[in-house]
Amino acid sequence: MNIFCGVFFITAATLILSCKKDNSNSSQNSSTTSANMQTQADDQSMISNEDENLSDDANASLTSQPSISGNSYNALASSGTTELGTGGNTSPNLVLPCDATITYDTTSDTRTITITYNGTNCWGNRTRTGTVTISIPKGVHWSDANATVTLNIDNLKITRKRDGKSITINGTKTFTNVSGGLLIDLATLGTITHTITGSLSITFDNGSVRTWNVSKQRVFTYENGVVLTTTGTHSDGTNTNVAEWGTNRFGINFESLITQPKVIRQDCDFRLTSGENKLIRSDNITLTITYGLDSNGNPTSCPGSGTYYFEAVWVGPNGGTYTAILPY
Repeated sequence: MNIFCGVFFITAATLILSCKKDNSNSSQNSSTTSANMQTQADDQSMISNEDENLSDDANASLTSQPSISGNSYNALASSGTTELGTGGNTSPNLVLPCDATITYDTTSDTRTITITYNGTNCWGNRTRTGTVTISIPKGVHWSDANATVTLNIDNLKITRKRDGKSITINGTKTFTNVSGGLLIDLATLGTITHTITGSLSITFDNGSVRTWNVSKQRVFTYENGVVLTTTGTHSDGTNTNVAEWGTNRFGINFESLITQPKVIRQDCDFRLTSGENKLIRSDNITLTITYGLDSNGNPTSCPGSGTYYFEAVWVGPNGGTYTAILPY
């Protein structure tokens, strides 16, 4: 599965909910509250992964047009697997999304790339509809150090195949190529750094509409292929490494810290293989999500297919501790 096609496998599997109660002296005994915590953990995983997918689609689209990227290679074929580079270059394959059409306006003062998602289930795990418009100032090339572009997201609806769960995203993100350089040259460059900030409106499938803010750094290195490491970059004055913050579908304010960098590896078929989020809620409940596990909650090896799981552990205001294991 290739991140540059904008897809992280959210494999078809039935949710495995293995709740274990270590303390019974809190209001968390409510099955509704337990279900809500599992839903928030799943929301966090799905939204953060789809936000990463969108950034990958934008990166591939920016690279695919030479007058915008600033490279001298041929443009990518739509939804293909064309490798950019010359003979002997071991750069990673970079592909455009297989479920979208992409149009370029390279003549206006503010150039644009429009990604229109068409609802095709080309990877078998989910569908996307909606539009993302990338705006690039005149004279800026994506390969430039500190090149900055704007993403406007219009009714991007993602529907997961295994259970029909959907989210709809609207909003704006700022995408910066801090280091400069293109991923097609990563094997030579050694490292490339991008940052992402923005404000998103999330419509959940229960009808609630919430605002999420995003602040991340993505560092690409090369070790037997691409290694992508994502960390949070926001600080509220008390907590650092905050990647997302806002309100969950139930109306509770939260912050999501990346307490262990989230790592995606090409030699694991571009799967999210490790990392940890810590969600701090305004109702004094903390929720820790650990990625890269098997169905028993143990760290797994490096498959290119099959299901990865995360473990969600939450602690209530009175000390009750609970655990659930879910696929992603």
